[in-house]
Amino acid sequence: MFTRRNYTLGLALLAALAVSQRARAGDDATDLLSQSDVKAALDAVKADEPQIERDQIRLCQIPAPPFHEAARGQAVKTAFEQIGLSNVRLDRVGNVLGDRSAVAGRPHLVVAAHLDTVFPEGTNVHVSRDGATMKGPGIGDNCRGLAVLLATARALGRGRVQLRGSITFVADVGEEGLGDLRGMRELFGVTLKGQVDRFVSIDGGGLFLTTAGVGSHRYRATFTGPGGHSYAAFGTPNPIQAMGRAITRISQMPVPGRPKTTFSVGRVGGGTSINAIPSECWMEVDLRSSSASELAALTARFEQAVELGVRDENSRSTSAPGVKVKIELVGDRPAGRTPEDSIVVQTAERVSRALGFSVPENESSTDANVPMQMKIPAVTIGAGGGGAGQHTEGETFDTTDAWRGSQYALLLTIALAR
Repeated sequence: MFTRRNYTLGLALLAALAVSQRARAGDDATDLLSQSDVKAALDAVKADEPQIERDQIRLCQIPAPPFHEAARGQAVKTAFEQIGLSNVRLDRVGNVLGDRSAVAGRPHLVVAAHLDTVFPEGTNVHVSRDGATMKGPGIGDNCRGLAVLLATARALGRGRVQLRGSITFVADVGEEGLGDLRGMRELFGVTLKGQVDRFVSIDGGGLFLTTAGVGSHRYRATFTGPGGHSYAAFGTPNPIQAMGRAITRISQMPVPGRPKTTFSVGRVGGGTSINAIPSECWMEVDLRSSSASELAALTARFEQAVELGVRDENSRSTSAPGVKVKIELVGDRPAGRTPEDSIVVQTAERVSRALGFSVPENESSTDANVPMQMKIPAVTIGAGGGGAGQHTEGETFDTTDAWRGSQYALLLTIALAR
């Protein structure tokens, strides 16, 4: 018979089990270092750093612009097969998956790194090297992550590390720009729907731990009007001037410092000639916050700014028709957060300490946003080394002590799949 006392006892039991599970994972993070198979794997991945850097360069020199990741994906698929992962396959959007099965099968851990870059087709993707520094578009974000993903799978196989849970390694599409996390949406919504217990993404250089997913709304606003000759039709409402008025208002929007909330007009275009009143122009705007409610409020302010910009331009003339605007949502990334007491966060922190360093926690927009929103324990980690110029063609990666990131990814994978 159901009673309030039974219900309370049940909740207490569930809480105790959760605490026990977190404690076990935390203990494992320290105890694992004394186990011969784990120690051998960690030594192997450190020694493997030259190969990791070769993979990093090789993959980076295969173009992977947004929505065109297939060539790089095929290279990773071949590498998965050579490593010895099972059931290597592509899903319908182009994610590359490979499994490392275990007797128990659960927990099922997914370790991922994204294939795509922000750079358009035709970008020169040659990588140069000067001592410890590599230079090339995407060399850190995310060719380093992909190379460490391969190294983690390779080290587990070579060391024959015994695991209780299964692992699916994923090289995914659509993390950058207007890719809008389409790879992760497909992975969690279709390909592995209901099958994932824990998630780690490896994304870029450095040593860090992302526990909060910054959500974003991305808009394209298209302004249209009758157009005309710049002299003869002077006074006709001007779409570009309306857009300029809107941008001025956007630049003055108030935002909170905490939770961090931001906006940016990233691209603009339009017009016919210097001596013509344009009939059309457009802008693309990025709105971000780690808070869903703040993001919604910022979106409302943005829409109002655009409407007022159009109103102000049209008010200068009695001409009809005036400027009109169409606002389209072209990107929608969910905000989310993995709690501090989550098994994934606790294990990630203890693994870093066991390896002799600490990882600063941060907020970012990564592949982990999708599982975070779904309340699946998820984090994103850095792949070691350091770098500068992310999202520029002059991006660099410093390989100094980069093996620390490889060991971090490996030991965290082992601890979460034990």
